[in-house]
Amino acid sequence: MTGNGYLQIGFYLAALLLFAWPLGIYMASIYQGDIPLFIRWLRPVERGLYRLAGVSDADQMHWTRYAVALLIFNLLGLVVVYALQRLQADLPFNPDGMAGTTADLAFNTAVSFATNTNWQSYGGESTMSYLTQMLGLTVQNFLSAATGMAVLIALARGFVNREANVVGNFWVDMVRSTLYILLPLSLCLAVALSSQGVVQTFSAHHTATLMEPLAYQQPKLGSDGQALVDDKNQPVTEKVVTNEQSIAVGPVASQVAIKQLGTNGGGFFNVNSAHPLENPTPLSNLLEMLAILIIPAALCVAFGIYIKDRRQGLAILAAMTIVLVALMGLCVAAEQAGNPLFERLGLATQASDLQAGGNMEGKEARFGVVNSALWATATTAASNGSVNAMHDSFTPLGGLVPMWLIQLGEVIFGGVGSGLYGMIIFALVAVFVAGLMIGRTPEYLGKKIEAFEVKMAAVAILVPPLLVLVGTAVAVMLDAGRAGIANPGAHGFSEILYAFSSAGNNNGSAFAGLSTNTPFYNTLLGFAMLFARFWIIVPVLAIAGSLAAKKRIPPGAGTLPTHTPLFVLLLIGTVIVVGALTFLPALALGPIVEQLQMLGAH
Repeated sequence: MTGNGYLQIGFYLAALLLFAWPLGIYMASIYQGDIPLFIRWLRPVERGLYRLAGVSDADQMHWTRYAVALLIFNLLGLVVVYALQRLQADLPFNPDGMAGTTADLAFNTAVSFATNTNWQSYGGESTMSYLTQMLGLTVQNFLSAATGMAVLIALARGFVNREANVVGNFWVDMVRSTLYILLPLSLCLAVALSSQGVVQTFSAHHTATLMEPLAYQQPKLGSDGQALVDDKNQPVTEKVVTNEQSIAVGPVASQVAIKQLGTNGGGFFNVNSAHPLENPTPLSNLLEMLAILIIPAALCVAFGIYIKDRRQGLAILAAMTIVLVALMGLCVAAEQAGNPLFERLGLATQASDLQAGGNMEGKEARFGVVNSALWATATTAASNGSVNAMHDSFTPLGGLVPMWLIQLGEVIFGGVGSGLYGMIIFALVAVFVAGLMIGRTPEYLGKKIEAFEVKMAAVAILVPPLLVLVGTAVAVMLDAGRAGIANPGAHGFSEILYAFSSAGNNNGSAFAGLSTNTPFYNTLLGFAMLFARFWIIVPVLAIAGSLAAKKRIPPGAGTLPTHTPLFVLLLIGTVIVVGALTFLPALALGPIVEQLQMLGAH
């Protein structure tokens, strides 16, 4: 890796950790009910929302009641987004006359945004009206992010509460997460992005006249709106000649801000943050990359403050950062190395002659290789999924890194709230393993970790891999799954594996060579996203309720310290071993064998 790569990684991480500390302190005060003076003017709004909803902020919930409220609320959001898509042709704020989406696409998209996945099987600027983008997708960006933060705080209360049967109030946690954290940060970021040229308008698409006619091939659609295929399941295309180009605009900056801060990732445009109107400058690129990880990093600080032991939060943050730095360096190095086949095929006397900057395929010149690789690792370390380069065009080893980061369970920073509570689940497993080694009942943060907690942790850890591997196997075996592959062989398998890894871990990015806007993929990936989100949330809340009911145990001579470098290494080892044992065989069939084929000039 070049010095430029080291410099950019170092600057990015330094800025991230620098801003995460004060934000973490602020968020801890919000969840402790100590609203800072500069934001206290919003308290009447908070109380008004409680009165409007008919809830009391003093009401404390058992974990089952908390879970039921969460599930019902998210189900209603899913239904609203589904209805908006189906009816958007007859609704306002649709200046370009977007038609209603198909039932399977509406289901997939509604589930995607309700689960904080933001997987997109459609082109946003050509499919969704402004009303659907704002009232449906952008609102869910806030609410799905706030849901993850609420679950984390409920789990934190499990460690703080003593012999209690409550974990807080779901409605209070949702309101405070949205009103005091997500909204102010999004407003500031949206203004900053607008200053860089990210568009924010209700105008219809603009039309530009081309200097000369342009001819191109596009998929031919049937009467049902789906792409036609021939007898060999290959796409049917038709030639189109045009003298004009439609330039899509819309209320973009407001959606981009929360899509990054809430680790949502769903782009207003089809190519997401590679689009010059969604991410126009190097500064906007840096701001968006920082926004992807800033709240997950700050929540580690907030967690330590909330449980009154900052060392615990910093230990988890250290574990996340170490893994991120290692994989970030690997991805940058792989992309800067480029493709050795150029030299072997005689396309250049030296590979460096043709690839002075590395592998630039699928990357924007204004960002370059390093910023593209940094973004790819940051967006998959978080459950963000936005892209500023096409992951499908990365080298096999470079593409393996973001795929494996997803497969680790989205716990290396992860989604807002969900990444940290996922990492805490791994911490419970780590102390359980350590307890087995010394023959002592494991403890974590003053609470005994017993059979119930370990069983729930196992469910939370094993559900995503099950969804990923089973879904991939089904898609590979069936014609409906193989029909979407544009690149047969190892890379085609990688595209399917990446798609189900992304859906089964609520990430949302893709190896975009796979055509997934079909009833088969929309339905199967939709259910994968749904189960991956809530079959983890419910066990986490069950653990929170179980821990809250226990008494606190003071540390003794046999207690394993969970804030030391030794525990950080144990936690990293637990995450890596589970990820490697689960996915190494599948990775060997995809990116690993593809890397070997590339090195062998096949």
